[in-house]
Amino acid sequence: MLVDGFAADAFGTNCYVVATGPGERCVVVDPGIGVVDRLEELLAKHRLQPAAVLLTHGHLDHTFSVTPVCGARGIPAYVHSGDRELLTDPAKALSMDYRALFGGRLEYAEPDDVVEMTDGAVLSLVGLEIAVDHAPGHTGGSVLFRLPGEREEEICLSGDVLFAGSIGRTDLPGGSMDAMLTSLREKILPLPDDTVVLPGHGPATTIGRERATNPYLRELRDAPARGL
Repeated sequence: MLVDGFAADAFGTNCYVVATGPGERCVVVDPGIGVVDRLEELLAKHRLQPAAVLLTHGHLDHTFSVTPVCGARGIPAYVHSGDRELLTDPAKALSMDYRALFGGRLEYAEPDDVVEMTDGAVLSLVGLEIAVDHAPGHTGGSVLFRLPGEREEEICLSGDVLFAGSIGRTDLPGGSMDAMLTSLREKILPLPDDTVVLPGHGPATTIGRERATNPYLRELRDAPARGL
Protein backbone atom coordinates (compact mmCIF):
# COMPACT_ATOMS: atom_id res chain seq x y z
CA MET A 1 0.00 0.00 0.00
CA LEU A 2 1.10 3.56 -0.65
CA VAL A 3 0.56 6.33 1.91
CA ASP A 4 2.26 9.68 1.45
CA GLY A 5 1.58 13.25 2.42
CA PHE A 6 2.84 16.69 3.31
CA ALA A 7 2.05 19.52 5.70
CA ALA A 8 0.34 22.60 4.30
CA ASP A 9 2.11 25.90 4.84
CA ALA A 10 -1.00 27.25 6.59
CA PHE A 11 -1.52 25.72 10.06
CA GLY A 12 0.70 22.74 9.20
CA THR A 13 -2.33 20.64 8.25
CA ASN A 14 -1.35 17.22 6.94
CA CYS A 15 -2.74 16.26 3.53
CA TYR A 16 -2.44 12.57 2.64
CA VAL A 17 -2.86 10.36 -0.41
CA VAL A 18 -3.66 6.66 0.01
CA ALA A 19 -3.60 3.99 -2.71
CA THR A 20 -2.90 0.30 -3.13
CA GLY A 21 0.31 1.25 -4.92
CA PRO A 22 1.97 3.60 -7.43
CA GLY A 23 0.15 4.17 -10.70
CA GLU A 24 -3.23 3.39 -9.14
CA ARG A 25 -6.33 5.33 -8.18
CA CYS A 26 -6.15 6.99 -4.77
CA VAL A 27 -8.07 8.88 -2.14
CA VAL A 28 -6.97 12.32 -0.97
CA VAL A 29 -7.43 13.10 2.72
CA ASP A 30 -7.87 16.65 4.03
CA PRO A 31 -6.72 19.00 1.24
CA GLY A 32 -6.19 22.19 3.23
CA ILE A 33 -5.12 25.75 2.49
CA GLY A 34 -2.84 26.33 -0.49
CA VAL A 35 -2.12 22.67 -1.19
CA VAL A 36 -3.28 22.27 -4.80
CA ASP A 37 0.12 22.64 -6.48
CA ARG A 38 1.95 20.42 -3.97
CA LEU A 39 -0.79 17.84 -4.21
CA GLU A 40 -0.43 17.77 -7.99
CA GLU A 41 3.30 17.20 -7.59
CA LEU A 42 2.71 14.33 -5.16
CA LEU A 43 0.15 12.72 -7.45
CA ALA A 44 2.53 13.01 -10.42
CA LYS A 45 5.40 11.56 -8.38
CA HIS A 46 3.43 8.38 -7.69
CA ARG A 47 1.36 8.45 -10.93
CA LEU A 48 -1.87 8.49 -8.95
CA GLN A 49 -5.38 9.32 -10.09
CA PRO A 50 -7.68 10.64 -7.31
CA ALA A 51 -11.07 8.95 -7.08
CA ALA A 52 -12.41 10.69 -3.96
CA VAL A 53 -11.58 13.17 -1.22
CA LEU A 54 -12.06 12.11 2.40
CA LEU A 55 -12.49 14.75 5.11
CA THR A 56 -11.73 13.98 8.74
CA HIS A 57 -13.81 17.01 9.76
CA GLY A 58 -15.11 20.32 8.49
CA HIS A 59 -12.57 22.87 9.74
CA LEU A 60 -11.32 25.24 7.08
CA ASP A 61 -7.67 24.21 7.38
CA HIS A 62 -8.69 20.69 6.35
CA THR A 63 -11.32 21.49 3.70
CA PHE A 64 -10.16 24.70 2.00
CA SER A 65 -9.16 23.02 -1.27
CA VAL A 66 -11.79 20.27 -1.38
CA THR A 67 -13.95 21.94 -4.03
CA PRO A 68 -11.15 22.69 -6.51
CA VAL A 69 -9.61 19.23 -6.03
CA CYS A 70 -12.97 17.52 -6.56
CA GLY A 71 -14.12 19.86 -9.30
CA ALA A 72 -11.01 19.41 -11.41
CA ARG A 73 -11.69 15.67 -11.63
CA GLY A 74 -15.42 15.30 -11.09
CA ILE A 75 -14.94 13.20 -7.95
CA PRO A 76 -16.95 13.10 -4.71
CA ALA A 77 -16.08 14.43 -1.28
CA TYR A 78 -16.90 12.33 1.79
CA VAL A 79 -17.78 14.15 5.04
CA HIS A 80 -19.72 13.21 8.15
CA SER A 81 -23.24 14.60 8.18
CA GLY A 82 -22.45 16.49 11.39
CA ASP A 83 -19.92 18.70 9.59
CA ARG A 84 -21.43 18.99 6.11
CA GLU A 85 -22.75 22.50 6.72
CA LEU A 86 -19.17 23.68 7.32
CA LEU A 87 -18.35 23.11 3.63
CA THR A 88 -20.53 26.09 2.75
CA ASP A 89 -20.32 28.04 6.01
CA PRO A 90 -16.96 27.36 7.67
CA ALA A 91 -17.36 30.44 9.89
CA LYS A 92 -19.76 28.42 12.06
CA ALA A 93 -16.80 26.52 13.48
CA LEU A 94 -14.38 29.44 13.78
CA SER A 95 -13.71 31.73 16.71
CA MET A 96 -13.95 35.48 16.16
CA ASP A 97 -10.13 35.64 15.97
CA TYR A 98 -10.03 33.18 13.08
CA ARG A 99 -12.89 34.92 11.29
CA ALA A 100 -10.91 38.16 11.48
CA LEU A 101 -7.84 36.34 10.12
CA PHE A 102 -9.76 35.68 6.91
CA GLY A 103 -11.08 39.22 6.76
CA GLY A 104 -14.64 38.14 7.48
CA ARG A 105 -15.05 37.10 3.84
CA LEU A 106 -15.82 33.41 3.91
CA GLU A 107 -17.78 32.45 0.83
CA TYR A 108 -17.55 28.81 -0.15
CA ALA A 109 -19.48 26.25 -2.15
CA GLU A 110 -19.38 22.54 -1.49
CA PRO A 111 -18.32 20.14 -4.27
CA ASP A 112 -20.98 19.03 -6.74
CA ASP A 113 -20.92 15.50 -5.32
CA VAL A 114 -20.91 15.16 -1.51
CA VAL A 115 -21.37 11.83 0.26
CA GLU A 116 -22.36 11.92 3.92
CA MET A 117 -20.69 9.31 6.11
CA THR A 118 -22.09 7.61 9.21
CA ASP A 119 -20.48 5.87 12.15
CA GLY A 120 -19.45 2.31 11.36
CA ALA A 121 -19.58 2.75 7.60
CA VAL A 122 -17.03 0.92 5.46
CA LEU A 123 -16.01 2.76 2.30
CA SER A 124 -14.99 0.49 -0.57
CA LEU A 125 -12.78 2.82 -2.56
CA VAL A 126 -9.75 2.37 -4.86
CA GLY A 127 -9.38 -1.27 -3.83
CA LEU A 128 -9.35 -0.42 -0.12
CA GLU A 129 -11.82 -1.05 2.68
CA ILE A 130 -11.83 2.10 4.83
CA ALA A 131 -13.69 1.99 8.14
CA VAL A 132 -15.29 5.19 9.43
CA ASP A 133 -15.52 5.88 13.17
CA HIS A 134 -17.50 8.93 14.27
CA ALA A 135 -15.37 10.57 16.98
CA PRO A 136 -16.90 13.95 17.94
CA GLY A 137 -15.29 16.39 20.32
CA HIS A 138 -13.06 18.53 18.15
CA THR A 139 -16.10 19.07 15.93
CA GLY A 140 -19.50 17.43 15.93
CA GLY A 141 -18.68 15.52 12.74
CA SER A 142 -15.07 14.47 13.32
CA VAL A 143 -14.19 10.97 12.16
CA LEU A 144 -11.34 8.50 12.14
CA PHE A 145 -10.45 6.56 9.00
CA ARG A 146 -9.02 3.08 9.61
CA LEU A 147 -7.56 0.69 7.05
CA PRO A 148 -5.13 -2.23 6.94
CA GLY A 149 -1.44 -1.41 6.63
CA GLU A 150 1.24 -3.23 4.66
CA ARG A 151 1.83 -5.74 7.46
CA GLU A 152 -0.63 -6.77 10.15
CA GLU A 153 -0.84 -3.33 11.71
CA GLU A 154 -3.73 -0.98 11.09
CA ILE A 155 -3.49 2.63 9.95
CA CYS A 156 -5.65 5.28 11.58
CA LEU A 157 -6.02 8.69 9.95
CA SER A 158 -7.03 10.52 13.10
CA GLY A 159 -7.62 14.06 11.88
CA ASP A 160 -7.67 16.39 14.87
CA VAL A 161 -8.92 13.79 17.35
CA LEU A 162 -5.49 12.49 18.35
CA PHE A 163 -1.99 13.94 17.90
CA ALA A 164 1.41 12.74 19.02
CA GLY A 165 1.38 13.76 22.68
CA SER A 166 -1.89 15.65 22.59
CA ILE A 167 -5.48 15.86 21.32
CA GLY A 168 -7.46 18.33 19.25
CA ARG A 169 -8.79 21.48 20.87
CA THR A 170 -12.40 21.51 21.99
CA ASP A 171 -12.97 25.22 22.62
CA LEU A 172 -14.08 26.20 19.11
CA PRO A 173 -17.78 26.31 18.17
CA GLY A 174 -19.06 22.74 17.89
CA GLY A 175 -16.35 21.36 20.17
CA SER A 176 -16.98 19.46 23.39
CA MET A 177 -14.48 18.11 25.89
CA ASP A 178 -17.02 15.61 27.21
CA ALA A 179 -17.59 14.29 23.69
CA MET A 180 -13.83 14.22 23.05
CA LEU A 181 -13.18 12.14 26.17
CA THR A 182 -15.90 9.71 25.15
CA SER A 183 -14.38 9.42 21.67
CA LEU A 184 -10.93 8.80 23.11
CA ARG A 185 -12.28 6.19 25.50
CA GLU A 186 -14.55 4.37 23.05
CA LYS A 187 -12.82 4.83 19.68
CA ILE A 188 -9.09 5.39 20.36
CA LEU A 189 -8.18 3.34 23.43
CA PRO A 190 -9.60 0.04 22.07
CA LEU A 191 -7.29 0.17 19.02
CA PRO A 192 -4.28 -2.21 19.00
CA ASP A 193 -0.96 -0.81 20.21
CA ASP A 194 0.69 -1.31 16.81
CA THR A 195 -1.88 0.88 15.05
CA VAL A 196 -0.05 3.60 13.12
CA VAL A 197 -1.64 7.00 13.72
CA LEU A 198 -1.43 9.59 10.95
CA PRO A 199 -2.76 12.79 12.55
CA GLY A 200 -4.10 15.99 11.05
CA HIS A 201 -1.11 17.92 12.40
CA GLY A 202 2.37 16.88 13.45
CA PRO A 203 4.29 13.60 13.16
CA ALA A 204 3.02 10.06 12.94
CA THR A 205 2.80 7.99 16.10
CA THR A 206 1.30 4.72 17.34
CA ILE A 207 -1.54 3.90 19.68
CA GLY A 208 0.88 2.06 21.97
CA ARG A 209 3.12 5.11 22.25
CA GLU A 210 0.17 7.40 22.92
CA ARG A 211 -1.37 5.00 25.42
CA ALA A 212 1.89 5.09 27.37
CA THR A 213 2.81 8.78 27.06
CA ASN A 214 -0.14 10.92 25.96
CA PRO A 215 -1.44 12.61 29.14
CA TYR A 216 -5.05 12.54 27.96
CA LEU A 217 -5.00 8.83 27.17
CA ARG A 218 -3.09 8.02 30.35
CA GLU A 219 -5.73 9.85 32.39
CA LEU A 220 -8.48 7.80 30.77
CA ARG A 221 -6.47 4.57 30.97
CA ASP A 222 -5.79 4.98 34.69
CA ALA A 223 -9.22 6.32 35.67
CA PRO A 224 -10.82 2.93 36.55
CA ALA A 225 -7.92 2.07 38.88
CA ARG A 226 -8.55 5.28 40.81
CA GLY A 227 -12.27 4.69 41.00
CA LEU A 228 -13.13 7.62 38.76
